[in-house]
Amino acid sequence: MVVFGFDFGTTNSLISQVIGGQTVVFDQGEEPYPSVVCYEGDSVICGSEAKKRLTTHEIGVIGNVVRSPKMLLDREHVDVDGIPRRPRDMVADVVKHVVSSTEEDPRYKHDRSISRAVVTIPVDMDGRQRRELREAFHQAGLVIEQFVHEPMAALYGYLRTKEDPENEIRHLEGQYLLVFDWGGGTLDLTLCQVQNGMLIQVRNDGTYELGGDKMDDAIRHEVEKRAVEAAGLSSEETDVNPDARLRLLIRAEEAKIKLSSREQEPIYIPGYFRNDVKDPDIDILLTRSELEEIIGQKVRQGVKRAKNLIESADLTTSDISLCLATGGIVNMPAVKSGLYEMFGATRVEISERGFSIISEGAAWIAHDRARLRLAKNIEVHAARNQYYPVIGAGYEMPTSGEVSESEILTLYCTDPRDGVGKISLYSPTRHGRQVQPNDSRQPLACLNVKVEPSMQQLFERIMLHLEVDDNLILHASAKSAIKGDSDYRPIHELEFGLDIMQGITGHSLNEPHNQKVEAEKSEKKPEGRSSQSDQPVGSILLRPNVARHEDITLVPGEALTRKEMGRPGGHFSRVEELSPIQREERAWYAPCSYCGKRAGDPKCRCLSEQSRSGPGSFRVRD
Repeated sequence: MVVFGFDFGTTNSLISQVIGGQTVVFDQGEEPYPSVVCYEGDSVICGSEAKKRLTTHEIGVIGNVVRSPKMLLDREHVDVDGIPRRPRDMVADVVKHVVSSTEEDPRYKHDRSISRAVVTIPVDMDGRQRRELREAFHQAGLVIEQFVHEPMAALYGYLRTKEDPENEIRHLEGQYLLVFDWGGGTLDLTLCQVQNGMLIQVRNDGTYELGGDKMDDAIRHEVEKRAVEAAGLSSEETDVNPDARLRLLIRAEEAKIKLSSREQEPIYIPGYFRNDVKDPDIDILLTRSELEEIIGQKVRQGVKRAKNLIESADLTTSDISLCLATGGIVNMPAVKSGLYEMFGATRVEISERGFSIISEGAAWIAHDRARLRLAKNIEVHAARNQYYPVIGAGYEMPTSGEVSESEILTLYCTDPRDGVGKISLYSPTRHGRQVQPNDSRQPLACLNVKVEPSMQQLFERIMLHLEVDDNLILHASAKSAIKGDSDYRPIHELEFGLDIMQGITGHSLNEPHNQKVEAEKSEKKPEGRSSQSDQPVGSILLRPNVARHEDITLVPGEALTRKEMGRPGGHFSRVEELSPIQREERAWYAPCSYCGKRAGDPKCRCLSEQSRSGPGSFRVRD
């Protein structure tokens, strides 16, 4: 099964494939496909034809045209020319157009249609939007094999095409890299670190206010202003032909691109003004220095955002080993100059494949089957301010149709007096597995379940269940054993790394950490705090299950319904041999010999209510 790389971008989209060790980019004459859809009656128009109907580069709904429907996926419906439409359907229309255009490309050599792809997404796309995007691709007939963040795809594409990519990754181990992606719609910044052969995102930043389209609007505004002055008109007297501003916007974008390699560029728009003026045309020669004056402030703001991002991670520009600059805007001399001044020319890599490197990187990820892994631990905040990792950094994320193996953790309420067990899930701000107790953490979710307040400390058990789906959403649920209450939270804001070493070499430096982290097996009591009664109200504790010496009284009561520890010659424990707490545990937790349910489960109706009233009176399974 062939898996393609699909860059479904904010302003443009593109599909690539690795064939014979080289990437084939299915573009349209060295241009990507605009992520634009237009609805005219029953007709659906996508791509370049739809873009021609725009008179602005704004993102969203403009009349009957929608630019970048991906950015609307957090909404149920949007109004398009008076008709409510689902953003998911609009995305599906754009995807169908890009796929059909790719399959008509003479370089497309397959008998079958494109059906699977690694799809790139922005770093700030949350789980809900990822789920909607997957559904949109499904409507278009494509299976999303795996999501990958756009900066990761760009870096992977850059590293994968090195002469010796494995050596390059080893050389970059522990070093910081910056992706500076300045395209038509957005400026996206991602600070990464290579750790154990995995590319991990450390900080992210992005803005729509500095995209190349905003520069095009600024150029158009300035050129029109100069033309109005040259024609001797005032702004109130200006009357422009209906399609003239669109033509000027297109020429402004072309001039911006061409002035990256030449000193001046003419801008000529015939019949721009409808006023009765001597010269209704726009005919202006725009120089590179004039262009840099028009957009200079935006360029400076973009470069400064990169510096601020680095400083937010307590780093300096000298800590950055590589700045990979992608996107059309980075070819502008003013942008290059700003990056060279910040990092030095030797540490700046201006990608020659700016518009295609993200889709090419996704194609290599698909070809190499490189996998996403969790970048930071998922931890339970337990009693006495202790943190226990339940899913460890480096855990491999599921791909299409997969759900991670269920992780069930037994917790014990240390003080049930308020009748609520509180389970807080956190993630350290530090990426990787080596996290210190005093490292800062950020909350992910809090689950609250009712517990039986009459029970003694550490008796009520809370079962915590965690799993991750192919939309990279962590599903957390908890249920109290005695009370039977439950709570659920979906967690969308996980952070990931890409296992680049696994993809390139076929083996991962993270293999030992592929399984979930088990909770700590033992726990030391803080000095001077030996009593259970001084536990914080409502907190939870991971109960220790190891001992330094052989003592049958330490075994949970229900575990003694079987032969002792499964040892040869062991015997079945009789109720009178158990301690009071063991007898009560056995009464509440041992499965009923008739229905198999926990003996204290209200659904178990096998014995009379009278027989339920006393510990040890249940019939349990041997």
